[in-house]
Amino acid sequence: MKSKEIRSTYLDFFKSKSHTIVPSAPMVIKDDPTLMFTNAGMNQFKEYFLGNTVPKYPRITDTQKCLRVSGKHNDLEEVGMDTYHHTMFEMLGNWSFGDYFKKEAIEWAWELLTQVYGIDKEILYVSVFEGSEEDNLDMDHEALELWKKIVPEERIIFGNKKDNFWEMGDQGPCGPSSEIHVDIRSAEEKAKIPGRSLVNADHPQVVEIWNLVFIEFNRKANGSLEKLPAQHVDTGMGFERLCMVLQDKKSNYDTDVFTPLIQSIEKVTGTVYGKDEKTDIAVRVIADHLRAVSFSIADGQLPGNTGAGYVIRRILRRAIRYGFTFLDTKEPFIYKLVDTLSTQMGESFPELKSQKTLVENVIREEEQSFLRTLDQGLVLLENIIEKTEGKTVSGKKAFELYDTFGFPIDLTALILRERGYDLDEKEFNEELQQQKNRSRAASVVTAGDWQILGNEKEIPFVGYDTLEAGVKLTRYRKVDSKKDGELYQLVFDNTPFYPEGGGQVGDKGILITPAGENIKITDTKKENNLIIHFSKNLPDDVNANFMAVVDQSKRLRTQANHSATHLLHQGLRLVLGTHVEQKGSMVNHDHLRFDFSHFSKVSTEELRQVEDFVNEKIKEQIALDENRDLPFQEAVDKGAIALFGEKYGETVRAIRFGESIELCGGTHVKNTGDIWHFKITSEGAVAAGIRRIEAITGEAVQKYFSTQEKLMQEIRTELKNTKDPVKAINSLQEENNTLKKQIEILLRDKAKNLKADLQNELEVVNGVKFLAKKVDLDAGGIKDLAFQLGDNVQNLFLLLASEQDGKALLSCYISKELVAERDLNAGKVVKDLGRFIQGGGGGQPFFATAGGKNPAGIEEALENARAILE
Repeated sequence: MKSKEIRSTYLDFFKSKSHTIVPSAPMVIKDDPTLMFTNAGMNQFKEYFLGNTVPKYPRITDTQKCLRVSGKHNDLEEVGMDTYHHTMFEMLGNWSFGDYFKKEAIEWAWELLTQVYGIDKEILYVSVFEGSEEDNLDMDHEALELWKKIVPEERIIFGNKKDNFWEMGDQGPCGPSSEIHVDIRSAEEKAKIPGRSLVNADHPQVVEIWNLVFIEFNRKANGSLEKLPAQHVDTGMGFERLCMVLQDKKSNYDTDVFTPLIQSIEKVTGTVYGKDEKTDIAVRVIADHLRAVSFSIADGQLPGNTGAGYVIRRILRRAIRYGFTFLDTKEPFIYKLVDTLSTQMGESFPELKSQKTLVENVIREEEQSFLRTLDQGLVLLENIIEKTEGKTVSGKKAFELYDTFGFPIDLTALILRERGYDLDEKEFNEELQQQKNRSRAASVVTAGDWQILGNEKEIPFVGYDTLEAGVKLTRYRKVDSKKDGELYQLVFDNTPFYPEGGGQVGDKGILITPAGENIKITDTKKENNLIIHFSKNLPDDVNANFMAVVDQSKRLRTQANHSATHLLHQGLRLVLGTHVEQKGSMVNHDHLRFDFSHFSKVSTEELRQVEDFVNEKIKEQIALDENRDLPFQEAVDKGAIALFGEKYGETVRAIRFGESIELCGGTHVKNTGDIWHFKITSEGAVAAGIRRIEAITGEAVQKYFSTQEKLMQEIRTELKNTKDPVKAINSLQEENNTLKKQIEILLRDKAKNLKADLQNELEVVNGVKFLAKKVDLDAGGIKDLAFQLGDNVQNLFLLLASEQDGKALLSCYISKELVAERDLNAGKVVKDLGRFIQGGGGGQPFFATAGGKNPAGIEEALENARAILE
């Protein structure tokens, strides 16, 4: 079976069992502060397991794109080394929310695998939870008896808590599981060692294929278990592994999920897969990582320096590094593979096709940037080697190279081995662990159990219509954060506080007690469908009636900025073209930030047109047209813009200001006139094909104009209160240009005078006229001087250095006859000596320059120049 058929067969099977097929949620998670990426099929259903929301469908099935590269589930370093671990993978799943339980889950799993897919029963093993004394849990007798009716007892394995008890996290829903394992070894291997002994032993051909989790407990903060009011089923089957079994392959990478990508890598890089183990690992790494990065970018997560963006950048850089080291790729090439991936998977995941150009542009720019980093790192590593006494390189120095410059440690170790050096890995790992400990300590959050005061399943948000409401606490818990200290999380039966989401920050405000005490609400977030209010204090009487009051000033300014982003989006599409799509936003009470797809810098005139358009819509005083319960497809058919990477339900909220229609859950002004005025403060690039505009509205614009007026007055004062400051500035610039020309003439004269002195300092080294000296000239003066000396002196090897504005400059001139006869090259010279000034450069064989940030290394560079001739 081809992979497309395998996927559709799975979904159709569970559809026949009364399951509703739902689409994959975005791989990048935006509404759950506890996760950066979807790492399991159940993530989007957490609120159902927790009992916070009543599910619309009791039975669901889907194929979910997942990413496991951080936290508890981290497969990154294993990817490529074996044939079955992946960063991005598809998880086929079927769920029951308080409906069927172990009997149906087990019987249907066996029916699908053996009868529908036709997998040989003789190669399958199943596992059952053996129980846990620690948790006072007996063996899962129910699952055992069900399996005994299906498979011989010798094919049933008893698993411990690590292998057969699944938990959402340190707290929350959990339960025993039954895994189904497959043995695809040859008959000869099976005769030697029974498959039973290789289950959960990391054998590449005896692997888990399906995990059936029976959620029936809740793990409390103190570690104890309590029974849930309902029993649930959560299953997950690795799509790539299933394809391996059904296509009779020994590796996931030999299935049609990966072979088109591998063939493209072979073609682009000129390598052959299957001939050399190091090459094969590199090809597998690139094929896997391309999928992870492409899906992440398509879902709205760009590579960056923090959080989820850093994870994506790290994955991509790992792929680039493997290509650089093992496939000898020194130019960007991974972006060329996106077309193959889009063709292959675009039908099942249309975001790959619609975002293809963006994905290609972002990957290409990241490749170019990291290849420059590798070049710079090689120079710096060479400098470290030069200064190393003995044959062991400091792990601390290697860590600085890794941490500050992003130079991969495995590449450092590889180069050192090739040069006959050892790396002090113990010291490196100590430095790395210290950094991890610092990072972990800064982010540690411990949460107590929820104290439940009410059983409301749905918590109405009333903040679209009012900024204050009478509320009652339905649950609360204490949280201890290393960053923020001791906090309380409060949940009410209704709330006017908007929880952070859709780029809009969470509301702040107060909770008024019956005694008139004001308890500050410092933030509001949404987690597992609960609107959570953060406070330093807990009310004395948690059962009292309270008044929740949103900070009106902050909310009104925030929603003015949010509405302005909608008008800005409309204006950009009108001025720049309909290719413009929102790629991110941030809205608070101070300002707004809007990221969008566009292929070039937005000109000053275009920005003025966009700004004028938004202000025109503000002047028109367009009333808000809001629909809070519109079927998704109807909203899209009416022209509403849906954002890629966002998860939408069957019904949505549509916000309309005239011709601007967007799906949005945020708060907005009732009339565009409430925005008052709109001013763009900056425009720039975020990534390849992504631009960012920052802007302000309302009171912030008033302050902006006041500041500009004050600045203009200061300029007038400095210009002796001229009536025409522009004319005065132009005059100053002309005067400045004249002075610059005069300085250039003086420097040239200085160089002429210096020429005679330098000519007298020339010495002969190995038959070559040689001089290495530091001079007080700029780059232009040094070049003029070098060529003047070159015209007068034959067989000249000249290295001149200077320090300008705290930076170092090396310039090398070599007579053309020496270039030809002695095979000398000025470009190679400055590249080699550039390591002393922590920089690099290049040029022609007879003249080249290098710049660096370490002027202190100039003397060392000059001293080492002589060795080139000797």
